[in-house]
Amino acid sequence: MSQTATPQAAPPPPATAAAPAPVAVPDAAPTHVDTPRRLNQWQLIGMSVAIVFGLVSALVQFVGWQADGRAAADTEQLGRVQKIQSTLLSADALATNAFLVGGLEDPDQRAKYDAAIDEVLREIASASRAQEADLEVLKDLNVAVTTYATAVAQARANNRLGYPIGAEYLSGASAELRATAIPILDALVAANTDRAEGSMAGQHPFWLLLVGLLALAALFVLNRQLAQAFHRRLNKGLVVAAIIVLGVTVVTVFAAFIRDSSNDSLRDNEFAAAVSLANTRTAANDAKAIESLRLIQRGSGAAAEEKWAAARTEVEKGLGRADAVADWNAYAERHQALVALDDGGDWDRAKDLATTSSPEGTTAPFQDFDEETAAEAQKQSDIAVEDLDSGRLLALLFSGLTVLLGVVAAVAVARGIGERRREFS
Repeated sequence: MSQTATPQAAPPPPATAAAPAPVAVPDAAPTHVDTPRRLNQWQLIGMSVAIVFGLVSALVQFVGWQADGRAAADTEQLGRVQKIQSTLLSADALATNAFLVGGLEDPDQRAKYDAAIDEVLREIASASRAQEADLEVLKDLNVAVTTYATAVAQARANNRLGYPIGAEYLSGASAELRATAIPILDALVAANTDRAEGSMAGQHPFWLLLVGLLALAALFVLNRQLAQAFHRRLNKGLVVAAIIVLGVTVVTVFAAFIRDSSNDSLRDNEFAAAVSLANTRTAANDAKAIESLRLIQRGSGAAAEEKWAAARTEVEKGLGRADAVADWNAYAERHQALVALDDGGDWDRAKDLATTSSPEGTTAPFQDFDEETAAEAQKQSDIAVEDLDSGRLLALLFSGLTVLLGVVAAVAVARGIGERRREFS
C-alpha cells in the first residue's frame, strides 16, 4: 500500500524590528520684539547724545573763555609787579644819586624819589586788590618798602646835618632792599609769569574735536540700528542732528585752534617783549643805583663794579627788544669814564659825572633809556591784554549757542524717531 506524504507548512517569515515611533518636534517659540520699547530706548539715547554733546562742547568753550580772561588779568598783574620792581629800584637810584651831593638835596630829584615811593605803595595796594593769591606776599612787600623808606629818611636827615653815619643808613637801606623786597618781587614775577603763560594754554581744540567725533559716531550707530529695523537707510531726524553736531564741531574746533595759535604767538612776542623790557628796565635801575653806591662807599670800587657788570649783563639780554639801545650804550660808556676817574683817585670828578644833569653825565642818557623802556614795556603789555580780551564776548555767546544747538539736535532726533513710531503704529 502506498502512502502519500503530507506537505510540511512553510516556516514563518522572520520577525522584523519594529520602526520607532516618530518624535514630535515642538514648533520654535516666536521671537517677540517690543518695537515701541526699542524706539523709546533709541530716542532716549539719541537725545542724550545730542544734549551731552552740546553741554560738554559748551563747557570746553567756557573753560577757554575763562582761561583767556585769567591770562589777561595775570598779564596785567605781572605788569604791576614788574612796574613796582622797576620803580622801587628807580627810587633807590634817585636816593643814592641825590645823596652824593651832600647837604640839601636837589628839590626836583627829591620830588621824583617821593613820587616813586608813592607810586610803589599805590601799585602794591592795586596789586593786592587785583590778585588774591598774591595778597599775603604783597603785605610782606609793603612792610619791606616802608622799612626801606624809613631808613632812607634817616639817612637823609643825617646827611643834611653832615653826619657820616648817613652813608651807613643809606647803604644799609639799599642792602636790605635787595635782601628782602627784591626777592619777594622776583618770586611774584615768576609766579605771575607762570600763571599767565599757563592760562594762555587754556584753549582745547582737540577736546572739542573728540567730543564731536564721539557724538557723530553714536548717531551713526543709532541710524544703523533704525535702518536694520525699518529698512530705511537714513533717518531724517538723525541726519539733521548729525549735521548740527558736525557744523558746531567744525566751527568750534577752528575757532579754538585760531585762538590757541594766537595765544602762542602772543606769548612768544608781545607778552615776552613786555616781560623782557620790564626786566631790562629793572636791571638798568639796579645798575644806576650801584653806580652811586660805589661812590658813596669809597674804596669799594672793585666789588661795586662786579655787581654793576652783572646788572649790565641782564640789561643786554633784553636790548634786542628795546628801542633805546643808543641811550644805554651812551650811559655805559660814561659809566666807564666814571670808573676810570674813581679808580684814578679823582673821586670829585667821578661824583660830578654821576650827579650832573647835563648831557655829558651818566644821568641824562640813563633817564632817556629808562623812560623809553618803561613806555615800550607798557605798550607791549597793553597789546597783550587787549588781544587776550578781544573776542571773549563772542566766545561766551557761542558757548551758550552751542547748548541751544544741542537741544535743537535732540529735538531733531526725537522727531526722526517719532516718524518711525508712527509708521509702526
